Amino acid sequence: MKHVHFIGICGVAMSALALTFKEKGWKVTGSDVGFYPPVSTSLEENQIDFYAGWHPDRVLRSFSEGGENSSNEYLVVVGNVAGSTNPEWLYVVENKLNYKSYPEVIADYFVKQNSIVCAGTFGKTTCTALLTWIFLRSGHNPSYMFGGLSQNKLPSAHLTDGDYSILEGDEYKSARWDLRPKFFHYRPKHLLLTAVVWDHADVYKTERDYMEVFQKLVEEPKGIVIVSERVKNIKLPEKSITYGPSSAATYNYGDIIETENGIKFNIKHDGISHAVSSPCLGEYMADNITACFALAHELGLEPKKILESVKFFIGMKRRLEKRHVGKVVVIDDIAHSPAKAMSVLKTIRKIYPGKIFAIFEPNIGNRLASSASGYDNAFKDADEVIIPRLTKLKLDSGGEKSLDGEGIAEVIRKTQPNTTYIAGDSELVKYLLKKAPLGGVIVFLGSHGFRGMIEEVVKNVA
Repeated sequence: MKHVHFIGICGVAMSALALTFKEKGWKVTGSDVGFYPPVSTSLEENQIDFYAGWHPDRVLRSFSEGGENSSNEYLVVVGNVAGSTNPEWLYVVENKLNYKSYPEVIADYFVKQNSIVCAGTFGKTTCTALLTWIFLRSGHNPSYMFGGLSQNKLPSAHLTDGDYSILEGDEYKSARWDLRPKFFHYRPKHLLLTAVVWDHADVYKTERDYMEVFQKLVEEPKGIVIVSERVKNIKLPEKSITYGPSSAATYNYGDIIETENGIKFNIKHDGISHAVSSPCLGEYMADNITACFALAHELGLEPKKILESVKFFIGMKRRLEKRHVGKVVVIDDIAHSPAKAMSVLKTIRKIYPGKIFAIFEPNIGNRLASSASGYDNAFKDADEVIIPRLTKLKLDSGGEKSLDGEGIAEVIRKTQPNTTYIAGDSELVKYLLKKAPLGGVIVFLGSHGFRGMIEEVVKNVA
């Protein structure tokens, strides 16, 4: 039996890939620093052997014992969590075991003749999932991968024999030994580009560095290129098809109605108006839906089928996900940068009239001192901002100084004075339960799960 071991299996994308290998009959094992629902629950339900901590003796030595585990019968998938001192990574290198990065595995097993890649600073996960949903409901059978959890219970990765692949093209580095963006592994024939706004300052030290990789990306596809009209900072191919809210876009949208139950709007193309109804929150979803409509329509899918699929797409977990609806609303979003937080807060302010309490934890790139200017006015739509104890990250910051929790709070206070740092998790939960007024909104913004604080608030809030 073939055997694959994942170093860093608890991430959504890595665990989805693990489940795909399991489905194909491989023996699958994995390790990580810790495990939490829903990933741990999913791994358990699918009988995948995983453990916390790094213990090369538990699995990896079986790869080099000979017998049925020949050099072609095992694989180690190494996630970005594996730093230079990770014991399992060191064992892999010292024993010259067969290993690949996550994007290399996607490239080897998932990329098809018609490779569709959804990329951009934000919106790429939702667009990949929505486009996959549209293709599936339109009778196609694509291989696909996206780095999030669908509320439609669509697995985050699936491998088929079809001619299409739909892949989330992340711009973050592929591996500790490969600093190229993940999307360069996926050989896009068709591209959907949602946005290009400088992010990941730990990898891209300047805005120019960030723009350059996207410039190379848009020059690669031989097929259809769908690009947001807001992308102004790179030179687009002449064949590009634009989408956006202005009438100048090839596919443009407008007449948006937002409520706490979803959005309605119109997409106009070639003089025809298409009425859209979606249960998803946020004006930004009109942008995502129009992007997916444009690409699917250009690839020959019927508008009626596309719009019917959109109507039943609930959205992604941790993307304006309503965790509690009552006298106080609790929302969870993966927004780990000031720009993403600002977009989420703008949406919430439009929909809910009450006070907004925002708990924000930035990713490593937005903890760097050089990212401070990006916080200006990002939290203007929140009534109060709270920075929790920051999750410890072992990713390389390139030697640049990182801000601690109080440092982040101090930066935000320059444009949002009502910002505090609360180091204790239980103290933070008690503060929210005491302060959040009826009719208000508590929104958690960040990618690290908040160590059970969301669940505690949901359990005890009115």
